[in-house]
Amino acid sequence: VQLQASGGGLVQAGDSLTLSCVVSGGTFSPNVMGWFRQAPGNERQFVAGIRLTATRTNYADSVKGRFTISRDNRENTAYLQMNSLKPEDTAVYYCAASRTQTMFVSKDPASYDFWGQGTLVTVSS
Repeated sequence: VQLQASGGGLVQAGDSLTLSCVVSGGTFSPNVMGWFRQAPGNERQFVAGIRLTATRTNYADSVKGRFTISRDNRENTAYLQMNSLKPEDTAVYYCAASRTQTMFVSKDPASYDFWGQGTLVTVSS
């Protein structure tokens, strides 16, 4: 299974950006898709996640109300719509996928089986 993240770039504070993550090479649709980010010198942190049926989502407190995660199961793609971006959102964003059949959207990176290569988001002030 391969995950390909894209959509990063350089934007100004207050701007919007949409990240995409395409899943390929597998015979199943991941139960949970997630986005994580890692800024220089920091640990990888959870941003948002969504279940296969899109009936449950989970967000980090720092992005609630600004970011929206969604997925298109027919296209095996997850999206992260980021609005009102702040300089502290600057990081490499990674998408991840979990096969685990669970009702919950985990914030723990160890719960995810597959990872994309990351896409850089830079927000200038």
